[in-house]
Amino acid sequence: MSDIVNSSSIIKEKQDLTYLKWSHIRGSSGTAGTFLKSQSTIEGVKKYYKLSNFDMENGVIGYECVNEIIVDRLLSILGVEHLSYELINADISVDGKVFNTYLCASVDFKKRGESKVALDDYYRVNAKKGESHYDFCVRFGWKEYIDRMIALDYIILNRDRHGANIEILQNSRAHTLRIAPLFDHGLSLVYSCYSEADVEKFDVMEDKQCQNFIGSRSCYDNLMLIKNSGDVFPGKLRKSDRDILFEGLDDILPPVYLETIWKMISKRYKVYEDIRNHK
Repeated sequence: MSDIVNSSSIIKEKQDLTYLKWSHIRGSSGTAGTFLKSQSTIEGVKKYYKLSNFDMENGVIGYECVNEIIVDRLLSILGVEHLSYELINADISVDGKVFNTYLCASVDFKKRGESKVALDDYYRVNAKKGESHYDFCVRFGWKEYIDRMIALDYIILNRDRHGANIEILQNSRAHTLRIAPLFDHGLSLVYSCYSEADVEKFDVMEDKQCQNFIGSRSCYDNLMLIKNSGDVFPGKLRKSDRDILFEGLDDILPPVYLETIWKMISKRYKVYEDIRNHK
């Protein structure tokens, strides 16, 4: 098994996480249902947890947490700094009712002394008059990061890259400022498909409207911002990487999901490569 798979592990042995307390976060981008989040601190290590789309009657009804693992592995293949996730089979308790599900866990990416601020808030305070969101990021030295983010969000059709899903980390005492590793990719790929029939009808190349703080609501049109940037990724996606992306997921997602997700990633990656090569 590759180091990439090991870095984004799947814990299939059922864990008892019924002690976690969940807060309700309404779905964004017009999504139905609720996204629940929790956190714990054990032996000084803060860990964050989140569920896929959830309702009290049916439990977890989405696959957003599995998407996090797939995109985690994709970013490792492409050589891009990002937040890594664990996918954990667990019993959880919500409002006194126990559910079994796969959830995501990640550790805090802030360093000691750092505080975080959403990019949209940081822009409001620090932007020059008339400065675009993209040009603002370039001025602060984040062009490479933003170019990679734009390319990634097209490849996975990320529908939810609003201004709070990009964070700035600052340490006032040490006078440091950095942009946080890429995180939160659940609302991507075929997340809106709740049945195999939905997946079979899903057009992997459709340019759906997305919540993008950088550029427009079209992930395809946003590629025009980086068409002269060359290859923004240190690594490359190859056919053999399919096995790495889906290692351990064949008993978690139905085959039609995995096949459609691979078709989506590989075809859209080809479009990205054609654009950067001006084809």
